[in-house]
Amino acid sequence: MPEGSRPQPALGPVRLARGARGAVVAPHHLATQAGLAVLAAGGHAVDAAIAANAVLGVVMPNGCGIGGDAFWLVWDEAVGEQVALNGSGRAPAGISAERLRAAGLDRVPLRGPLSITVPGAVRSWADAHRRWGRLSRDAVLAPAIEQAGAGFPAWDGLVRAVEGLWPEIAHEPWAGGFAQVWRPEGRPWRPGERIRLPALAATLRLLADEGFDTYYDGELGERIARGLSAAGGPHTLADLRGHASDWGAPISVTYRGTRVTTHPPNSAGLIALLLLRVLERFGPPAGAAFDGRGWSSAAWIHLMLEAAKLAYRDRDEFLTDPAAREVPVEALLSDDHVQALAARIDRGSADPAPQPVRRLVGGTVYLATVDADGNAVSLIQSNAAGFGSGVVDPGTGVHFHDRGASFSLQPGHQNLLRPGRRTAHSLLPGMLFREGERRPWVVAGSMGGDIQPQIHVQLVSALVDGRADLAAAVGAPRVTVEPDGWLAPPIAVQADGDLAPGVEAALRSLGHRLERVPYDGGLGHEHGIELVDGGPAAGGSLAAVADPRSDGLAAVR
Repeated sequence: MPEGSRPQPALGPVRLARGARGAVVAPHHLATQAGLAVLAAGGHAVDAAIAANAVLGVVMPNGCGIGGDAFWLVWDEAVGEQVALNGSGRAPAGISAERLRAAGLDRVPLRGPLSITVPGAVRSWADAHRRWGRLSRDAVLAPAIEQAGAGFPAWDGLVRAVEGLWPEIAHEPWAGGFAQVWRPEGRPWRPGERIRLPALAATLRLLADEGFDTYYDGELGERIARGLSAAGGPHTLADLRGHASDWGAPISVTYRGTRVTTHPPNSAGLIALLLLRVLERFGPPAGAAFDGRGWSSAAWIHLMLEAAKLAYRDRDEFLTDPAAREVPVEALLSDDHVQALAARIDRGSADPAPQPVRRLVGGTVYLATVDADGNAVSLIQSNAAGFGSGVVDPGTGVHFHDRGASFSLQPGHQNLLRPGRRTAHSLLPGMLFREGERRPWVVAGSMGGDIQPQIHVQLVSALVDGRADLAAAVGAPRVTVEPDGWLAPPIAVQADGDLAPGVEAALRSLGHRLERVPYDGGLGHEHGIELVDGGPAAGGSLAAVADPRSDGLAAVR
């Protein structure tokens, strides 16, 4: 596409919402409103995050839901500590790479029951709420129960997601639940038509009344296990009851004086940190500037793309469940390894044939909350691949993710499918800390599948190198690279928005095969909250922004 006909960004400037007693950002306005109402009622940032997440699982099921996984970063202001919580699930005991290969498969199917690992999100809600929750489960889940029971308006993105998936799965024996819940009239939803989900409302009501753990340990867990079995899955009640979240410490690097933290493996946060370490070896060229069109320097964007190609190789070789196989985090972030990667980058030419790598399953929501006491949550939660597996249990209203499709069936592969193993995840929550400051500076993250690390790194570079404000950093055009197929070299370069003059032509001249895509979320939704002057706990304020590519909203008190 010639530069003169490039897709245009959203109309008007991207604005920061400013407040001093709490902030919520989420990719759907109804979820943001729910989170803010919980903060207004005296809830902890964790209460608000669960409330927003639960509403997103109702109104944005094409991105997340209670049949998916979650990764958390929580800043606990009372103790001055940041905590990581791994809410991703494990492969059921009745599945293995050997069994699938014996059935003639060379990869885990993207759709259907074989792609479903034990959903971990709700257990992580339980763990986070036990530790930090101030409000009752009933108060936290009330907005989601209302949206599911009384109904919410169909919106364009959801209608497109339903109709995009249905032809793909309509012939499958397990697709009846999806049709019953998401196409009850046998036709597309009309925009604005009210969608009611009574089975999901009843399930959320059970979680409020009996506790989040009933999803795994109670009668609800028995019903979910029966639903998975009825769809043809190898899952048993023992798989659900045996699932536990993991508490841990974030991993981090310092990028030009800013400490960037994220969740440890099996999260892809490690890959974002690796990219930052490589880019720090270079720095934007003299005269490079960042504004509403992004970077003026194609040379700096080129370095980001070439670094990402190398990082994909390390991700494919090393990222997995660290409880199953070692992930050499320190070695990958070491000076020696980073320098070796940087030395492989040609400043004057794109690598036309990087090592082929696998794609991980994408399809995610990101949300962030900060409360009046300065507690903060960075939460990414996913059903993956749109509606995930496409499997819906009509009895409980739960639709199940397909994160298991990210496993490899190749013998000896680092991320080989094994019973009880977590897969490598594309999900990564983030926080930024300024040098010398104990509290977070920015709480941010993105959806975007394989390109999540690049989206986050571009935000960090815009804030740190480009000295952009949060709104400009979130709303600017993106340029990313990803594998050109399920197992292929990462050479598919895409850009959205209105790039700075000459950048597109210069990237092409460097050898990048650049495709222009609409400014509509195909290159991710990044949302963020800035704690200005230390945020509420330090007498400062809050600034929040939702990505204009999304249907989201930033709201403050």
